[in-house]
Amino acid sequence: MSTIFFAITALLLYPFSFRVRYTYITQWARLNLAWLWITCRLKGHVEGLEHIPAQPGVILAKHQSTWETLALQRIFPMQAWVLKRELLRIPFFGWGLALMDPIAIDRGAGRKAVEQVVEQGRQRLEAGRWVVIFPEGTRIAPGERGRYRIGGALLAERAGVPVVPMAHNAGEFWPRHGFIKRPGVITVRLGPAIEPEGKTAQEILRQTEEWIETTMREITTRPDLYAPNRNAKGGVN
Repeated sequence: MSTIFFAITALLLYPFSFRVRYTYITQWARLNLAWLWITCRLKGHVEGLEHIPAQPGVILAKHQSTWETLALQRIFPMQAWVLKRELLRIPFFGWGLALMDPIAIDRGAGRKAVEQVVEQGRQRLEAGRWVVIFPEGTRIAPGERGRYRIGGALLAERAGVPVVPMAHNAGEFWPRHGFIKRPGVITVRLGPAIEPEGKTAQEILRQTEEWIETTMREITTRPDLYAPNRNAKGGVN
C-alpha cells in the first residue's frame, strides 16, 4: 500500500524540481527501513562513511537483496541508478522510479548499453548526483560471485570521478527470492575511494572487485559460504 500511495502522490510533484521529487520519493525508503525494524527486527550498520568524497562519484555495490536498494538512498546523497528498463513498466513502482530520473538500459544491448551508461552517467554526475551501479548486473546469492561488468568503471575513468565500493551481507538476512526476513544487523562496509587517475577502466574494475569480494568474506555471518573449496557460482570444486 505504501508503494501505491507514494507513486500516486509523487506524480503530483512532476512539475517540481528533481530535488523536490527525490526528497519526497526517498521517504518511501525511510518508511520501509523503519517498518523492517519494527516488524522483523532487521536493521543495518554502516562502516566507512568517512570514505565518501565530498563530490559525487560512482557507487559500485554488491547486490544480494532488496534491502540495499532501500539503504543506499539513506547512505548517500542524491543519486541516479543504472537499472533494467523493464522496471519502469511495473505499475505504481515503475512510475515512482521514473520520476527519480534513472539510467534505464536494455541489458541485452551490449556495447550500446555501456555507452549509454557513460553518456547519461556523466550528465547525472554533472548535475550533482551520484551514480549507483550493481556491477554484477543482478542479485547474487551469498557466497556466489557474478561477472563484474565494465560500465561503472568506464564511467569513472572517462568522467574522472572516484569509485566508492560497497559490500554488505543483506542477502543472509533477506534472501533474493525470499519473503521471510531473518532478524539481525546487516553489515554495510564502504571502501576507500578508488581514484581514476593513472588507471584504466579494467584496473578500476579489478581493484573494485578484489575489495568487494575480500570484504564479503570478512563481514559474512556464514563463513561456510565462502570456504576455499567453493567456486564462483557456489559449487564445490
